[in-house]
Amino acid sequence: MAIEQIDTLVVGGGQAGIAMSEHLTNAGVEHIVLEKNRIAEAWRTGRWDALVANGPAWHDRVPTLAFEDSDPDAFVGKDRFAQYLVDYATKIAAPIREGVEVIEARRQPGQGKFLVKTSAGNIEARRIVAATGAFQHPVIPPLVPQTAEVTQLHSFHYKNPEQLAKGAVLVVGAGSSGAQIADELNRAGRKVLLSVGRHDRPPRRYRERDYVWWLGVLGLWDIAAPAPGTEHVAIAVSGAYGGRTMDFRRLASEGVILAGSTKSFANGVLSFGDDLQANVARGDANYYEVLDLADAYVERMGLDLPEEPEAREAYPDPDCLTHPLAAIDLAAEGISTIIWATGFRQDFGWLKVAAFDERGAPIHQRGLSIEPDLYFLGLPWLSRRGSSFLWGVWHDAKHIADQIAIQRAYFDYDGHAAVVQTAAAE
Repeated sequence: MAIEQIDTLVVGGGQAGIAMSEHLTNAGVEHIVLEKNRIAEAWRTGRWDALVANGPAWHDRVPTLAFEDSDPDAFVGKDRFAQYLVDYATKIAAPIREGVEVIEARRQPGQGKFLVKTSAGNIEARRIVAATGAFQHPVIPPLVPQTAEVTQLHSFHYKNPEQLAKGAVLVVGAGSSGAQIADELNRAGRKVLLSVGRHDRPPRRYRERDYVWWLGVLGLWDIAAPAPGTEHVAIAVSGAYGGRTMDFRRLASEGVILAGSTKSFANGVLSFGDDLQANVARGDANYYEVLDLADAYVERMGLDLPEEPEAREAYPDPDCLTHPLAAIDLAAEGISTIIWATGFRQDFGWLKVAAFDERGAPIHQRGLSIEPDLYFLGLPWLSRRGSSFLWGVWHDAKHIADQIAIQRAYFDYDGHAAVVQTAAAE
C-alpha cells in the first residue's frame, strides 16, 4: 500500500494549526492539518463553563475574520470562541483531518523527509509544523498525596461550582485562571482561599482604553523576550463580568481569603510561603507601571483621553494580607477541594529528532528549529510577547510560511545562473 506524500504536515488543529493553514494556502504550499480530537477541542472541553476571552473581540481574533455577531468590546464566551475557530477553518477551507493522532515522526536518513506514523496510517512529509501549542498536559505539583481526604483537580478540569463537593475550596495560583475561578466560587457562596504566587496585575481598562490597546501603542506586545526572571510569572487579568481589573484586595473585601504561595503538606496541614505581601506588592507595581506608561504616552502624543485619578485609589489592606496565614489544617477549615491553577507542560515526545534542549524545550529561532524543515508554532514568546494570543499566532504563522516558501525556492534552483537571472528579472 502506497504511503501518502505531502509537502508540509501541520500537527494540531487549534488556533495555531488553522492560522498556519491559511498562510500555507496563500503561499501555494500543499499541506494537511492533523488534529487528534476536534477543532478547538481545548476550548470545548478544557475550559470552565463561564470562561470568556481575556481580550475584547476587536483584538483577540485573526485579521481576516471578525466576530461579526459580537460587540467589538465584548469578551466572548468559550463556546463562541470555539465556534469562531471552526468558522475560521471553514472560511479558509483548511484541509484538517479530525480524529487523527500523530504517534511518531522521524527523519528518514538520506531522503530529505520525515516518516510520520499516525492513528490513520503513515505519511511521508517534506516538512513538519508542530502546532500543538503550549497547553498540552495539566501540571499538579506533587505536594498533597492523592490519599489525602480532599479532592484535587486541575483548573483544566474545573467546570462550575456545582461540580464540586460541598465545603470550602482552596485555589492555588493567582494567574488569570486561578483568580477568575476563585472569584466565581466566592460569588457562588463558597468559602474560598486563594494561594497567591508571583504575578503581574495590569489594569483591565484605563482612560477609556483596554489594556490590550495600551500594550499595542506602547509597543509592549512586540517585546522579543521576557525580562530575566519573569518567564514564569502569571498574569492576573480577566474579561469576566464585563471586564474588571483583577484586584486581590477587592477579592478579599468580597470574602476571598488570601494566602502566600503553597509550599508543603504534612499530616493534613498545608503550609504557605511568607511571600503574600511581596507578591501582592509586585502585582501593584506592575499595575502602576502600566498607568504611568499610559499617562506619559498620552502627554507625549497629545491625546484627548480623560484623566482617571480614581484608578490609583487602592482598596484597604485586608486582615489576611496584613496578618497572612502560615498554614491551614484542611479538615479544620472544611476544605473539600483543591483546584490547582498551576499551568501546563509541553510534550513533544512524538518528535524523534535532536531538536530539544536538556529540559525538553524546542531549540528554535522564531519557530525555525535547528532540525531542518521542522517548525514550531503557538509557543509562548515564540517571537514576541503576543505569540500566545490568536492574532500573535497568526503573525508567527505568516513568518513560518514565508520561511517555508523561501526554502522551497532554494530547492527549485537547478544550479544554473539563468535561473537566478530569470528570478531577478521577474
